Amino acid sequence: MRSALPQWEPAQLPACGSPDRWGWLQQLRNLPELDPEPWLLALENGSLSIAPDLLAVLAERLDPPAQLRLLRWWRQQPDPDPGLPSQVLRHRDGASAAWLQEQLAPGPVALGFALPLSALPQVVAAALLPLLGHQRQVAAWPVLLCWMRAPIATPLRRAALEGVARGLSVWPRSQLVAGLSALAGDLDPQLAAPAVDLLARLPGARRALVPLRRCGLDPRVAERLGRRLAATPAQPLLLVVHGRAGGQLPAELVALAAELECRRGAPVRLQALSAAAPAAVPAVASELLQPGQVLGLVPLLLLPGGHVRHDLPAIVRHWSAFARVQHWPFLGAWPRWQAALARELAGLAMQDARPLLLHHPLEGPLAARYLTTLERRTGAHCVATPYSAEHLAELKLTLAAPALAAPALPLALAANRLTDQLAEQVGPPLLQRPGLRQLLLAELEALP
Repeated sequence: MRSALPQWEPAQLPACGSPDRWGWLQQLRNLPELDPEPWLLALENGSLSIAPDLLAVLAERLDPPAQLRLLRWWRQQPDPDPGLPSQVLRHRDGASAAWLQEQLAPGPVALGFALPLSALPQVVAAALLPLLGHQRQVAAWPVLLCWMRAPIATPLRRAALEGVARGLSVWPRSQLVAGLSALAGDLDPQLAAPAVDLLARLPGARRALVPLRRCGLDPRVAERLGRRLAATPAQPLLLVVHGRAGGQLPAELVALAAELECRRGAPVRLQALSAAAPAAVPAVASELLQPGQVLGLVPLLLLPGGHVRHDLPAIVRHWSAFARVQHWPFLGAWPRWQAALARELAGLAMQDARPLLLHHPLEGPLAARYLTTLERRTGAHCVATPYSAEHLAELKLTLAAPALAAPALPLALAANRLTDQLAEQVGPPLLQRPGLRQLLLAELEALP
């Protein structure tokens, strides 16, 4: 006589619809140990069909090799259940990540290339794309980006976007911002709106969100962008500038602060290094700041001279006694400013003539390293230019000589003695040049 089968083998599972099935599966779930091998074998040989209630019990007992084995079985089914992978793939492990990458890396149908959908059904791709992001492997970023940007069905692109959302913190930041910013302008609001939401989740989200205001977004997406920006209000800014004798502020700096305040919807003030220390700092701080706000202190200084190395730390300490201060590096160190300066110089360059950058004299090894870096990044030759009347008069004659073909640019943000005396030879200061002014406005507008 044939012996009875063990109680918890697949053959003992009550059929779907049986009144005994729920209680049996509950007891199966509560077993202290469960060997998944008989269940996987039964699925693979076709003697057992998977059902949601059984899957809910088995998925809790699968280690990474077993979950990958079940996924491989699922992938071979003629009509795969789209809900199975998300229930099964609960662990992050290298083997599962590699298998997902293998399935999706060839990419969608695009430009007549890549894997045909007959080999990778849409239901499979839509189920696996979010899980690829869930594995949080940096190598998955180009795969998800390819699917997200491809001209394919919206459900597939949304699945790729969900994958991006699940691994948001691990993707290369600059590429992530560029990819999501492009998607925010998509014609499909179902893709554009979530892209805006994901940008809003990034640290320092204003830097990514503010440029979108100048893009032609769908009205509903633009409305969502407005809500996200309203949820991250701009903090007041204090712009530290050089100024002129007696603390006078050049008109271009005053105009910059006024336009920036309008754009940010938050107070913007100027502090000139050439002026006396601001009076009644507590009153100014209470005027600028709401309770709990942070004061952003931005040095609009172009060189690491004594002002940056000595005066600026003292200003930060001074304001820190009355407010929480977040201070930024001096403007001349910002990579985007240096790139914009290089573009401005390229527009001035003459054939076989290296442009000149005329700057205030600096001392010390830090200054020497900075000027070497600036020359490398801009392609210009930095020339120390004392502001004495004798030196400026001599330089004016030198730059006017026909034999000197090199164009010159003053390394001065606003009008000063150099630009006053050499206006015909070097042109206006940097803030009076539209490209540089717009770049600086955009960078300052995007600050927290």
